[in-house]
Amino acid sequence: MNGWKAISMAIIAAVALSACGNDSEDNGGNKAETNANKNIATANTPAEITHLEFPKVKGGSSEVIVHSTAQYGMTYALEWDHTKRAQRWTCFEITAANRVKNWSRYKWNSTSWGGDPFQLDPKVPKNEQPPVRGEFSGSYYPDGGKSYYQRGHICASEDRVYSKDANEQTFYMTNMMPQVGNFNGKIWAKLEERVRTLALNTDTLFVCKGGTIDNSEQILGYTRSRFIVPRYFFMALLAKNKLGYKAIGFWVEHLNEDHSNDKLGIYAVNIADLEKKTGIDFFCNLPDDIEKQVETLDIDNVKRAWGF
Repeated sequence: MNGWKAISMAIIAAVALSACGNDSEDNGGNKAETNANKNIATANTPAEITHLEFPKVKGGSSEVIVHSTAQYGMTYALEWDHTKRAQRWTCFEITAANRVKNWSRYKWNSTSWGGDPFQLDPKVPKNEQPPVRGEFSGSYYPDGGKSYYQRGHICASEDRVYSKDANEQTFYMTNMMPQVGNFNGKIWAKLEERVRTLALNTDTLFVCKGGTIDNSEQILGYTRSRFIVPRYFFMALLAKNKLGYKAIGFWVEHLNEDHSNDKLGIYAVNIADLEKKTGIDFFCNLPDDIEKQVETLDIDNVKRAWGF
């Protein structure tokens, strides 16, 4: 049964409400949606922060960086913390228009790059970014072994193959976080692939991903030049189609173990739980009533709705 229809009639009613919302009257007698926690674009922030994939921006020492192409618009955005020298999250949309494949990561082998085009982000100071080579591979997972870190994409390269330029932007070092190979190439890769599959059954899939950088208990360690290694990685997904909205989160510990055979449902959480774990207010640009409905649905019904 289709995941959108697998939930009970009561839950379907809630999702249907999520498509409409409980509007409140404004002073002019017209109905206006309430949204107390939405992002508000200013002269110092990009206009894109009002898009649904964006969480509440933190401000302070953090800055929202948007990467885009002329043809397709925003490739992805990230919140970069200039003090912590790390990204807090990356967000983007997957739609029918950008699911097309006009480029392959492997085509970089026949370009002047001679392979993956890892490079510094031109929008972030060089001294805040990990060196392109040697920083992660010269740092080791803290289990007494010799497992070094890889440059783990947050916005996956395969999620941005609709153009060469967009794919190149996924190789900026601000889009990388240290991930041990058993994590990066195993459970994280499996989750990335599942996200692409889930996007096939939606009009738009709004994605926010990242690693934990704000809570000392959620930091695994540091690379040799003191770049943060997250203890946990997360994904927050919001799907939209004609039935309304549904949302799901994933919370995965950064282990030097092969968990590629795990059922992904064991990592699933509702968005309210993910917000407690991360301290991030996801999908804040939804009207408040819709946000509450999709984020607080109990996890059993969330997993049923998504097919986990």
